[in-house]
Amino acid sequence: MVHSSKSGEEVTAKGSVSQSSVGKGLPRVDGDAKVRGTARYVDDLKLPNMHHGMTKRSAVPHGILKGIHKRDGFDWSQVVVVTAEDIPGRNTIVLIEEDQPALVAIGAPIRHHDEAVALVAAPSRELAHEALTHLELEVEEMPAVFTCEDALEAKVKVYGDDNILKTYLIEKGEGDIDAKLAACDHVIEGLYRTQAQEQMYIEPQGMIASWDEGRCHIVGSMQCPFYIQKAMCTLLGLDAEHLVVEQAVTGGGFGGKEEYPSMIAGHAALLAREAGVPVKLIYERDEDIAATTKRHPSVVRHRMGFDADGTIRAIDVDVLFDGGAYQTLTQVVLSRGVLHAAGPYKCENTRVRGRAAATNTPPHGAFRGFGAPQTTFAYERQTQKAAKLLGMSPFAFRELNMLRDGDSTATSQILEGSVGSEAVLSAVKEVAEAYALPADDENSSVRHGRGISFYFHGAGFTGSGEARLAGRATVALAVDGHFEVRSSSTDIGQGVQTMFTQIAATALGVEPDVVRVPSPATDRVPDSGPTVASRTCMVVGRVVNQASTALRERIEAWARENGFGDMPLRQAATAMAKVEGEIAETVQYAPPAGIVWDDEMYTGSAYPCYGWAACMVDVKVDLDTYEVTIDRCVHAVDVGKAINPVVVKGQIEGGTLQSLGWALWEDVIYHDGKVANDRMTNCIVPTFSDAPEMHTIIVEEPFASGPYGAKGVGEIPMDGPCVAAVGAVEDALSSLARSEGFDVLPVSPEAIQRAMRLES
Repeated sequence: MVHSSKSGEEVTAKGSVSQSSVGKGLPRVDGDAKVRGTARYVDDLKLPNMHHGMTKRSAVPHGILKGIHKRDGFDWSQVVVVTAEDIPGRNTIVLIEEDQPALVAIGAPIRHHDEAVALVAAPSRELAHEALTHLELEVEEMPAVFTCEDALEAKVKVYGDDNILKTYLIEKGEGDIDAKLAACDHVIEGLYRTQAQEQMYIEPQGMIASWDEGRCHIVGSMQCPFYIQKAMCTLLGLDAEHLVVEQAVTGGGFGGKEEYPSMIAGHAALLAREAGVPVKLIYERDEDIAATTKRHPSVVRHRMGFDADGTIRAIDVDVLFDGGAYQTLTQVVLSRGVLHAAGPYKCENTRVRGRAAATNTPPHGAFRGFGAPQTTFAYERQTQKAAKLLGMSPFAFRELNMLRDGDSTATSQILEGSVGSEAVLSAVKEVAEAYALPADDENSSVRHGRGISFYFHGAGFTGSGEARLAGRATVALAVDGHFEVRSSSTDIGQGVQTMFTQIAATALGVEPDVVRVPSPATDRVPDSGPTVASRTCMVVGRVVNQASTALRERIEAWARENGFGDMPLRQAATAMAKVEGEIAETVQYAPPAGIVWDDEMYTGSAYPCYGWAACMVDVKVDLDTYEVTIDRCVHAVDVGKAINPVVVKGQIEGGTLQSLGWALWEDVIYHDGKVANDRMTNCIVPTFSDAPEMHTIIVEEPFASGPYGAKGVGEIPMDGPCVAAVGAVEDALSSLARSEGFDVLPVSPEAIQRAMRLES
């Protein structure tokens, strides 16, 4: 067994000491290849006789496909065309529900602009692109609906009779919520709108597919290899043994490469099957922005009732998400949104209603934070307004109402351990007190402001999700004496390979350089579950830790029995491998005891634990141009334990900048359901020149069931900096603009101008 000494070293069973690598900022194991340019992304890969695939897409938001015609006069001899008629299995992309086709069939509905209708492949991209221009679609156009609020009227049917994709209801407390609100000294009601957000990963979507004697091999940019394998078995009519999915080096995902790669993998596989040669299908950036999933737009109505001293007594929230044309991951995104909608605050009387509506826009899906950023924006705007109404400091109002250890959430979950609420808010408060805002000169066109936000994020899958998934990981001693961590958790830039190396090396009692973490392939690794939901470190990392510990104990037992008991573990392992060959330990995840969740009533332990965070943003606003400059961002995040503080800090700061971009600059514009700004020149995201001075504070309130106390960190940095920035803008313009002018994202220069006109 491994026991921690006071110095942080690890003591082996035979008494020797090896330094723990957990908690150290070791260099990333994939860093050298990426810096030197030797890492091979999917578009770097080439196979013999490989063709290039492209997608023919719809040009209307809603209609019936009547025909697909090859234009006469074009030489089709080198071009392969695939339509829905060529699909050997079922024409569906399997995920939560089977409502999205891989290709629209003739006679079937087109439900959004840029929906995939047909595919072409040719020996060159140029020829494939030319072929697309000679493929004509015959479509009977139909009326369309473009907003979730209009969709609720069901004048245009997109999904069922009411266009409702999913509903949830959370209730806590006895009696009517309206009566509870009426009894409060103060009630604040707000309507909050957030926009779609493009993931803008550095590498666009892409896949390569090839066939060999009835066996299909797919390699590409992805987050979830087993999601793709499951979807492809249905689409291609294969069993899992005849379908291998392998991750290439992946340049970012942020949720956008969770479920959508199944679509591209299916298209590449269908083309390769028809062409008889490997096919590469890589999206150009405009196609990627136009056709793939984004963050769900939202409309949230929030009522908060509180006493004269600021104590919150009742909360009523109505959450409406725009799901787009198909389900994709809308159910889980909406679930996460409603579970966080009441915020990290004590309240005995709570009602949260959640709905997602179908529209004739491209489907929305997962994006870092998935659902929580939308509702965090609403509840923290409410707390900003409440503190202002009562004349309380933003810290005092939150300190009065925050959830602490032993309190219960909106789902009546009792918080027990790893509750960093007080620690994160205190950390930010300390910095705020040390740095005063500059005094404004009335003769200057610049105004300064400060905003505060406080929030939480559930780590891992909701409720019984992890128990149903039962993710597994393997740690093996290879014949060459190295150790190998095998899981389906993908490194998409967030540092999984480095983190798993440190966890395994520490549990094994060896140096990190003897541990390898290969990229996943479905025929070489167990199904650990998807790389989503801040579960990789907390859930899969725990299993890696357990498997490493089991393997170590097995090696130590063999060493004692065979006269190698005095050897360091690495030498004993090498000796064992020469005699026994490869040795492996596989462990399946078991949730912590006491996780009780009612899926029907949506009550109980929604998550095994929560991350906690607080953020302070200082801005200056130019009254002439209405531009916002972020001067300082202080972000304190409780991560349980930072396995690699450098990697964790990078995760926090990356998510922080994405959140600030969503607040102030980013806006996906739809015209009649089609993305109008499908270029990086006009679909703007912040760059390093927009990044403020960042003061990142890592808080560690260990989670007993996480590896070395670690819990999720990937999602939570996205949730709160946005609303802190908006609060800072409001603070800067407090005498010049009305509060409701900042209840819609993004708070762009145009929005600031409109808000100031409200006051005048």
